Parts: sequence; structure tokens; C-alpha cells
Amino acid sequence: MSLPSEMRALVARGVKDYALQNIAVPACGDDDLIIRVKACGICAGDIKASHGTARFWGGDGMPGYCRPPFVPGHEFFGRVVARGKNADDRFQIGDRVISEQIVPCGECYYCKRGMYWLCDPHDVYGFKSYLNGGMAEYARLPKGSRNYRVPEELTLEQAALIEPLSCSLHGVRQAHATKEDTVVLAGAGTLGLGMVNFLRMQGVKRLIVLDLIDRRLEMAREFGADVTLNPKTCDLMAEIARLTDGVGCDVYIEATGHPASVQQGLDIIRKGGTFVEFSVMSGPSTVDWSIIGDAKEITIVGSQLSPHCYEDVISALSRGEIRTQGMISHQFPLEDWEKAYAVAQSTESVKVLLRP
Repeated sequence: MSLPSEMRALVARGVKDYALQNIAVPACGDDDLIIRVKACGICAGDIKASHGTARFWGGDGMPGYCRPPFVPGHEFFGRVVARGKNADDRFQIGDRVISEQIVPCGECYYCKRGMYWLCDPHDVYGFKSYLNGGMAEYARLPKGSRNYRVPEELTLEQAALIEPLSCSLHGVRQAHATKEDTVVLAGAGTLGLGMVNFLRMQGVKRLIVLDLIDRRLEMAREFGADVTLNPKTCDLMAEIARLTDGVGCDVYIEATGHPASVQQGLDIIRKGGTFVEFSVMSGPSTVDWSIIGDAKEITIVGSQLSPHCYEDVISALSRGEIRTQGMISHQFPLEDWEKAYAVAQSTESVKVLLRP
């Protein structure tokens, strides 16, 4: 199959400087796979990058992560349309393939210790000119990419959720929650709903989900939450105290990305509890750190990407064990990317897809 010389792509040229362009179809090197992108989800990180957030572009003492011009998008999958002579034999022309977000270098301190998801260069698709993402008709999966076959029986929507569901699974694994634990999950967006799936499969004693959007709380109940609470309309401290005999929750998972959610978690978690910080924050969070040590001796755990999760998620989806109904709320052609980005920031959406 001969590929066209040009393709449509969303290109980020600088802070708040995004536009649909015709650019060259990526060349296929000896170790590469080229895929025809079928769908690409819009992540909260994509939104924050488009706004010029310091974490992505620099400022507020941060060096910035983005290296324009680049094609955004790391939640994508597609079919192989070209393969280099040295490409992985597991993937042939026509196969449906998805790639982990990160392409590890294999040489840094972390990669050499098997912690590839913490790779020092930390090259994630869709933020740097040399590793374009999936908001384009075609994408290159280079040497070192961690690729997986997507079974034909999975719907397009299920396949498009493999990446966020894998992140959700890693976040739940980081919590080490047991069947005796009351877990409070703050945030019932795509990633939070994924966590509801896995926490229910894990069999925690009680799952309490928080969100400010009632429709998302309704979905959380449908997905298996025992209790849902809207902090805007209830006395959260009092409710958590009532539900835990005044002790507080055993595990708190922060999946909102809002700085206020950090203090909220420190307030309602019990002494000796576990706090999982999952989100990409919208800004700095200032808290009294003595709560963590002197007051409660809390264990703080981070969650980064989705190591060793893709195969488990793909298998669980294939077995029908993960509920995904309603998680894909909107789909747009690539030409409507501005509308898609706007909807992705609205309270009416859960996960928004672009279909190049």
C-alpha cells in the first residue's frame, strides 16, 4: 500500500497557537510502524497544554515540557499500514495496534532498573516535535514503543478507552486497597469511572465517589459506587464521618486535578490512611504538611501513566468485565477539533474522541 505524501493534522505551534494543517505523512523507518489513526481521545493534559499551562510550556519556576511544533494526542489507536524491515514481527499490515503513551529511552537510570514509565527523557506522544501524537490521519510508532494488538471484537469506543482505562488500573493498584477498606474517589470523569470498575472488581468494602457534576455521580452509581456525594450540596466532612463511624476513609484517590481536592482529602482521610495523587493539577496546591506527618501519619503515593496495565485491560475488555457504556460521550471529525476541545472542557462531556 502506498501512502499519500500529505495528511491532515492538528498542529500545536506554540502557546495557544493550534491549527489544522496539511503536513507530511510520517516516513517509515526500518524499526517503525505507521498506523492509520482510527480514533484519538482528548485528555485533560491535552486541554491544559492548549491553555498554555506552565507545567507544559514553562513558567512559575517550571522549565516546560512541550517542544513545538507537534501533533497532540496520546490516547490513539489505528491499523498498521506500513512497517519497517526490522519492525516487531508481532504486528503486520492490517492489524489493529495501540501504543503506550510513553516511548522509553532504554538507557536512563529508570529504564535500566525496569521502571520504564518513569523514563528520564519522558517522551510521551503528542507534546514534542520528534514524537507526534494521534490527532492526525497517520502516526508513527517508533523503535522502543510499547505496542499491543487490539482485538477485532473490541468496538472502536472500547479500543479508544484502553489508554485511560490502563491509567485508571495503575492508579487503583497504587492504592493497595483491601476488602476491609473504605475508599473515597474524588472525580468521576473518564479516569474516575475506570477506577470505579477496578475498585469494584477488587472488592473494596465501601466505595464513595465525589464529583461536582450530578450526571457523573449517576454514572458512578451505575458503574458500582456504593455512595456518591456532591461536595457542593452536602457537608462532606460530616457525611464521611457518618459513613465511617467518625474514623475517616482508609484510602483517598485524588482524580479531579483541582488543587482544593488535596486539602479535601487530607481532611477526610483517617490516621494511617493512604492518599493517592493521580491527577495532572490545574495549579499549585498549598496545604499544611504537618497533617501528613504529625497529625495523621498518612502515606502519600503517586500514580504515573500505566505500566504493565495495557494487556490486562485489553483482556478484561475482551471478556466483557469492564463497563464502558456512556464513557465516550462525544465524537468529532478532526476538522471540528475546536468544538471537540470546547466540549471536552464542558460539564456535558465525559470522554471526547476525534476521528481523523
